[in-house]
Amino acid sequence: MNAATAVKGSALFLLSLFSCRSIPEGARPVTGFRQERYLGKWYEIARLDFRFEKNLNNTTAEYSLNADGSIQVLNRGYNYRKQRRQQALGKAKPAGEAGEGRLKVSFFGPFYAPYNVIAIDPDYRYALVAGKNLRYLWFLSREKTMPEAIKEKYLRIASEIGYKTDELVWVQHTQEGS
Repeated sequence: MNAATAVKGSALFLLSLFSCRSIPEGARPVTGFRQERYLGKWYEIARLDFRFEKNLNNTTAEYSLNADGSIQVLNRGYNYRKQRRQQALGKAKPAGEAGEGRLKVSFFGPFYAPYNVIAIDPDYRYALVAGKNLRYLWFLSREKTMPEAIKEKYLRIASEIGYKTDELVWVQHTQEGS
């Protein structure tokens, strides 16, 4: 085997390892997922904090259909440290099997991150979303609040998967227009 073949083989192996890691072990995307019902505005109720959402409150995500069939993603929030609104525009595409609550989302050109809906109520009012590993988790609601029973259910699901739910940031929605 020559060096080029070995490098190519190693690269394909590594790529396959990373591509398989699109959802935390123990998490499963919902089935029967209807993308068109998921479109619209969602309020972030809780999240595991990470650098792109650090110091943000009044956070929302709005999903709308693009002409090419992809989904426009508009994330907004208010940075209470810098005292200014921030937003990020991205794109999402279905991933996985048809009817699975799996998307891939990009805010940075050709680089996509897994977005897995692992719980959703029948009316598409509340959702629990997992990223590729245990560092990414979101509780979403169509309203600025979420009923305690739904919160408790989602906390139990997340905890059973292995998320550190005591590290969740509970988002405040104090501004009009958020």
